[in-house]
Amino acid sequence: MNDTDLLWMKDGPVLTLTLNRPDRHNALNANLLKTELPAAFRRAHEDREVRVVIVTGAGERAFCSGADLKDTAATGSIGGTEGPSQGPWYRSTPTAFLHEGFDKPVIVAVNGMCLGAGLHFVADADLVLAAEHATFFDTHVRVGQVFALEAIGLLRRMPFGEVMRMMLVSGTERMDATTAHRLGLVSEVLPSADLLPRARALAATIAEFSPATIAASKRALWTALEHGLTDGLEHGWREIYRHWNHPDYREGPRAFAEKRPPRWTVG
Repeated sequence: MNDTDLLWMKDGPVLTLTLNRPDRHNALNANLLKTELPAAFRRAHEDREVRVVIVTGAGERAFCSGADLKDTAATGSIGGTEGPSQGPWYRSTPTAFLHEGFDKPVIVAVNGMCLGAGLHFVADADLVLAAEHATFFDTHVRVGQVFALEAIGLLRRMPFGEVMRMMLVSGTERMDATTAHRLGLVSEVLPSADLLPRARALAATIAEFSPATIAASKRALWTALEHGLTDGLEHGWREIYRHWNHPDYREGPRAFAEKRPPRWTVG
């Protein structure tokens, strides 16, 4: 992995990906959007040892300040991405691989400002932690861009009125971490020094459980948000039914009865 714009650090079953452009507030350039992030998630998907992914930013000022506007000014496109006529629209988002079958848990640790395209990471995360000094806002309309994909993703985590307000005030107000927690955007707020240790501790705990069971459960929950209650319940039942044939379905109860650690099937 190219250790320039994205850092890759694997500690057993936990992979930490760090956006590494602190001089640009970890803004997303074409290299990150089109090459390094997709490659990292693909590699994590294929690595049987990786069970949980943490995403964070370098430094303490910013988690991610969105698409690099210098790239936009130079190329006329956001981070060099292509329009709908060039391929599926969702491939233009920095966390698109999460919507293309990435079923391992993703924890996002927001260590500072999070705005613009950086909000994709929060919208698509399975678990979001924030440092006490973290802020959330958007500046799309201020710089003549449409705030749509990030906003639509955020509607799954925050009330409509708060997402609309974020768009309308366009960065003249910033949501602090406490408010983000109250609204359900993040699940935990921590001192800056405790953010990554807490994320890694949670990841280590999650990694102890059955990867197949977590993947099926994750698919069921995200599908319910995508399709609604009735279709979500139907899909959830299919996930349960398929899992009956997986070795972990019997290994979990057997290990519990025998009072020993379970031996999960990996891969």
